[in-house]
Amino acid sequence: MSRLFCQFPGCTRTFKRNSDLTKHVNSSRTHRDYFKPRTPSSSPLSSSESSPSPEPDYAQYLESVPLSPIPPPSSPHPLPERKDVKITYQYLTGRICDEHGHVLPADTPPPANIQLENPWAPFDSEAQFHVADLLYRDVEMSQGNIDTLMDVWARYQHGCCKNCMDRGSPFSSHTDMYNLIDHISHGDAPWKCLQTVVDEHLPTNVPEWKKTSYQIWYRDPDTVIANMLSNPEFSNDFDVAPYVHLDGAGSRRWADFMSGNFAWRHAIQQDDTENEAEGAMLVPIILGADKTTVSVATGHVEYHPLYLSIGNLTNAACRAHRNAVIPIGFLAIPKADRKYDKDADFRIFKKRLYHSSIAAILHSLKPAMKTPIIWKCPDGHFRKVIYDLAAFIADYPEQVYLSGIVQGWCTRCTAIHSDLDGPGDRRTRNLDQMLREEYGGEGHTLWDNFGMDEHVIMMSPDLLHQIIKGCFKDMLVEWTLEYLRLEHGEARANEILDDIDRRLAAVPSFPGLRRFPHGRRFKQWTGDDSKALMKIFLPAVAEYLPTEMMQCLAAFLDFCYLVRRSDIDEHMIQDVQAAIDRFHLYRDQFITSGVRKHFSIPRMHAMIHYPLLIQEFGSPNGLCSSITESRHISAVKKPWRRSNKYHALSQILSTNQRIDRLIALRSTLVDRQLLEPSHLAPPDAFESGTEDVGPIDSGRATADVKLARTRGRHYPRFMAELAEYVKQPQLELLTRQFLRNQFNLPADTPEANLPHITSKINVYHSAVSVFYAPSDISGIRGMKQERIRSTPSWRGNERRDTVLVIVDEEKPGFRGMSTARALLFFSFQHKGLTYPCALVHWDPKTGLWMIRPAYWDQNHRQQNPCLAVVHLDTLIRAVHLIPVYGPHFIPSEVKFNHSLDIFKLFYVNKYADYHANEILF
Repeated sequence: MSRLFCQFPGCTRTFKRNSDLTKHVNSSRTHRDYFKPRTPSSSPLSSSESSPSPEPDYAQYLESVPLSPIPPPSSPHPLPERKDVKITYQYLTGRICDEHGHVLPADTPPPANIQLENPWAPFDSEAQFHVADLLYRDVEMSQGNIDTLMDVWARYQHGCCKNCMDRGSPFSSHTDMYNLIDHISHGDAPWKCLQTVVDEHLPTNVPEWKKTSYQIWYRDPDTVIANMLSNPEFSNDFDVAPYVHLDGAGSRRWADFMSGNFAWRHAIQQDDTENEAEGAMLVPIILGADKTTVSVATGHVEYHPLYLSIGNLTNAACRAHRNAVIPIGFLAIPKADRKYDKDADFRIFKKRLYHSSIAAILHSLKPAMKTPIIWKCPDGHFRKVIYDLAAFIADYPEQVYLSGIVQGWCTRCTAIHSDLDGPGDRRTRNLDQMLREEYGGEGHTLWDNFGMDEHVIMMSPDLLHQIIKGCFKDMLVEWTLEYLRLEHGEARANEILDDIDRRLAAVPSFPGLRRFPHGRRFKQWTGDDSKALMKIFLPAVAEYLPTEMMQCLAAFLDFCYLVRRSDIDEHMIQDVQAAIDRFHLYRDQFITSGVRKHFSIPRMHAMIHYPLLIQEFGSPNGLCSSITESRHISAVKKPWRRSNKYHALSQILSTNQRIDRLIALRSTLVDRQLLEPSHLAPPDAFESGTEDVGPIDSGRATADVKLARTRGRHYPRFMAELAEYVKQPQLELLTRQFLRNQFNLPADTPEANLPHITSKINVYHSAVSVFYAPSDISGIRGMKQERIRSTPSWRGNERRDTVLVIVDEEKPGFRGMSTARALLFFSFQHKGLTYPCALVHWDPKTGLWMIRPAYWDQNHRQQNPCLAVVHLDTLIRAVHLIPVYGPHFIPSEVKFNHSLDIFKLFYVNKYADYHANEILF
């Protein structure tokens, strides 16, 4: 029998069972302190959370790690420097097995794919599959247009296979194509319907909402999870066991869901049950729900989709929207007359319907929460799987429904609604049950004193939600504008607000940045609008707000960007807490100025819980309501637009099911090496230049910049003529100096001895940067691409983007970079090598929050521009500069394409996107 050894230095005890070793470690304070992960010196938890759930006890599993244990911070003999280590849980290990559950050796290869006579089935050929995939999923062609296309195709009689030759086109009609898609066996998860039963004994005079039978459409979540696990596209993006990630210094790191305390703690609970789960793979179930409106013009057509994901998938996979988040239900939305808007019975009815619907949809998962089942995983192996309900992604109104908490109270703690910053205990299932037993049936005691609705059973309060729109746009921005009115009066404030709108409109272009040509003056704001405003708001109001108010806004933005990092360590949690503390300190300026009387607002109060939530669930990057909101587009809004708008739900469900089948079949064909991975063929829209930013499914890399595929036309092809054409007389000399640096020639080499360029020159209007940015909208490997433009005409205006250039790789962040303006992208050949280059207006002043163009001296007198030719390998990506507008109103004639030319001082915008925020500062 194998024995377990205690890894504490000097301890020689051995044990037969993990539980015995656990008791030994926990019984010794020395052992506990030794293995306890270090925490920040200032606790990131508020006083109301001073007793969080127990830290995962992973000491007993260090025997599997071929490294020395972590020394305590005060150890007089520190161990040698080591690399990062992931300590995995040694009970739910996700061991591989065969399809019957028999454990296999760890080095066993996955089962070989079964050779099929026709791997393209139910399609006749590869070409027929491509046509169906193109028309249905990519182009979203209407039924009538498909019929027209097939008819035209048949007239020319160019078939792609024997059947096509017989009938003259790949499909006889749209019905034929749809039938074949419906016969795809991969990814099949049919929709079903639940219908509520109306009490036959209800009085005739009851409200209509009580007599209505509601339909809830759903998919079997067990089948959806099986399809998700068997998707080979996730083979490099899933974790089979909970783990604790420690860096070389012994500092804890949190990234994907399985790195959090929640997954570890629940794995320990499975260990304690001593059931059949040993060696199984824990699959945490993550749900999300949010109402969405598809049409305002036709009477506010609403749907309430319920989404499902699993915690084993990485955050990058979830954010890539490659069927890592799948709609599993459409919940009923009861409607009633306005007189019932505040009716208690109607409120309770809606909550009960909501909870009972979710419980019914998830019913099939219950058996596998105790007894493991066997599913195929993305790497091709079979594993025993045990389910666990983990988290729910929701905004605050949805949280109120979920948790049974009264509107205005916190769903995480019991702080009283009128003083949310006051003391309060964490809400737990035990506390919920105790309060219901003690005060249940006593009128409004639970409602008034604890913010609980006794008619609704509390679900897990472990919810993460987005606060950008509710907290930033609806509160901080509006409070700022109200301050200006109180401070300057209505007339003067309106003049200032108009100038702020002009400043927002004058912000230079940047890849992926939404422009505000009329400032904030539009009626319907979306979450994307709020996030876009957040990126450019501070420079626009800097001269009109007091210092404390600006520091409050900056602290809030710092918090938002920090918690969206893809990888968070203990020091960063300290930074998050410091941002919260600064925000709480400086927000008092809004009370002092008379704008606010209190800050007891649940959305704002939720900030204090984020440090704990990060430790519980990993980086919020993978548990953000922006994921479900983005999923609305592909799962609800686009299918609705494709429908005939009459009883559209059934058409939406059918569209989702067909798209899932096509995606699943494509993933299987890629796994069988019959199709190339999608990242080998970039999206046509991006390559054609219609988009400046987007995800890409390339392999992971730090940064890579390449010239556009197509060169610009009508440019001279030789250096001297080109220099004259672009009005840059130094271009030839600068390029020869560039070659001097490439060949490591002495810096004092005479000009006559510099290499000459004799080849033809290719000029390009843009370059494409690809980089790792999992916190932004990215591909399945966390990769993002953006187009950097240098063109004489972009939407009718000249555009020369600014870029980041590496000048010293040894210095961190912006200290080792410089900003430059790309004046020309070109390439040439010399001695058989092709050199992709950029002529840049160089800015040698780095390490500053504000930068000055190099042709302006300290007295604002114009000097000669500082130009250079640099290799594209030295470029990282685009960088966003926003003018320092100064204390005076800017003229309405100033346009965004003028800003980089006419202003003399600029902010380096670290809020342009999450990747820029992470690499710059």
